[in-house]
Amino acid sequence: MDNHESAPLNSITDWPRRSVLKAGAVAIGVGLLGRFADARAQGLAASDYQSMDAWAMSQAIRSGELSAEDLLAAALSRYNEVNARINAVNMLHEDYARTLLAQRRAAGSHDQGSLAGVPLLFKDLNTSLQGTITSNGSRFFKDSPAAARTSTLIARYQQAGAVPFGKTTSPEFGLTTTTESLAWGQTHNPWNLAMSAGGSSGGSAAAVAAGIVPVAHATDGGGSIRIPASYCGVVGLKPSRYRTPSGPLHFEGAFGASVANVVSRTVRDTALFLDAGQGHEAGSAYWCPPLVRPYVEELQRDPGKLRVAVVRQSLTGAPLEPAIAATLEQTIKQLLALGHEVDELSLNVDPRQLFGAHGTALGTALRVQIHEREQVLGRAVTAADLEKITLVNLERSKGTSGADLFRARQAFESVSAIMERHFERFDVILSPVTGSLTPQLGLLSLDQPWDSYAHHAMGSAGFTVVANVSGQPAISLPLGQSDNGLPVGMMFTAQLGGEDVLLRLASQLEQAHPWAAKRASV
Repeated sequence: MDNHESAPLNSITDWPRRSVLKAGAVAIGVGLLGRFADARAQGLAASDYQSMDAWAMSQAIRSGELSAEDLLAAALSRYNEVNARINAVNMLHEDYARTLLAQRRAAGSHDQGSLAGVPLLFKDLNTSLQGTITSNGSRFFKDSPAAARTSTLIARYQQAGAVPFGKTTSPEFGLTTTTESLAWGQTHNPWNLAMSAGGSSGGSAAAVAAGIVPVAHATDGGGSIRIPASYCGVVGLKPSRYRTPSGPLHFEGAFGASVANVVSRTVRDTALFLDAGQGHEAGSAYWCPPLVRPYVEELQRDPGKLRVAVVRQSLTGAPLEPAIAATLEQTIKQLLALGHEVDELSLNVDPRQLFGAHGTALGTALRVQIHEREQVLGRAVTAADLEKITLVNLERSKGTSGADLFRARQAFESVSAIMERHFERFDVILSPVTGSLTPQLGLLSLDQPWDSYAHHAMGSAGFTVVANVSGQPAISLPLGQSDNGLPVGMMFTAQLGGEDVLLRLASQLEQAHPWAAKRASV
């Protein structure tokens, strides 16, 4: 056992009366709950299901207004309605979910836990569910043996009452900022099916934006939570390094660059799931300090007058597209109107050191993962097994020495120290999530020559990677929209362990700029 406890649900029992609901962020209230009992005979109405966030779903389960079976049926119905168009879910585990619900009902625990009855999709990348396959978005892993154990984070969600019923798409090994693979095809953005959903958690973000689930598990090794959250118009928080568990087989993802959490429609759902998932995992050498209070309680606290630094220049040097620059200016005006201080900041991080160390860590992790698979299969990987950019990364990683890896770890520590010093002056850093708008499908695919891929990738991860190397928490909020109607996210970064600051500010902005009622055209 590990020393983790889920936040008690009664700590947020009174929270719906807050102004988030008045602002229309979550269309759920007494009247809607009252309709559920009449609707159950015909099944939960699609409009009612899609109007609820995970917090409201768990409340309806606990009050007896709904059953977990009702929610699972509604989620599967929505999956059947839209997934053929967006391709966000690549594996369905309906039998697993129904067996789990039957076991809970037999044990009398079907309405317990902070996530009671919430249907959950999780990312098909380095995340396991006992008895099911994890493909990592790769043909090389599609016939892997079924997992013997469930990942610690998914187990925690399940222990809190969530109902895993499927996996979401990922590009091969999560190596790009779109979700397209030769193994599973293209994942389409629910706002415009010709556009990318982002990556590498694009399947999760698309599933939430399309209303299949209110929350989906996601991972972030270089922007993979925040970029698809920005492209799909949802909330995406990358937590601090080691805030959430990575085990049970591996306790650290690329020196802590890769972490897991969720994407959601509402800030309170992000807080709810982070409460359920965070905390030390037995066997892990590192962990964040324990919480002062549950994150859902932080949402009730005023963020106070924050000192906000604005970073306008991406570390790749790519210019901001006009709609992103305009959203940044609108966000600055909103912060000033809310009483915060805003000042300019230029990050004094060496891009070569940053991207070099990040590439070394991720490339070495890729090489080890592929080598382990080669040993299982008893053969070497071939060009027919991997996509073009993956092969390039694999070949480049073979030249990495032990000394190179050691220097990369030192660079992680150096970047972390540089970034932490910025928070001696500021409480949060504001920047765009990406420098470029949501790209068309195909531009960031791994199945293309390196030069064309690198050209298109310049604008996608120039702001996000630094928080992966420094370990700091960062959140993407859907605060803008391009001229063609696609979402534009803005990113806020806090010091290590500063998720509470980010969530308080995000809640304030959600009330001032409600986004949950804005839905994708699909």
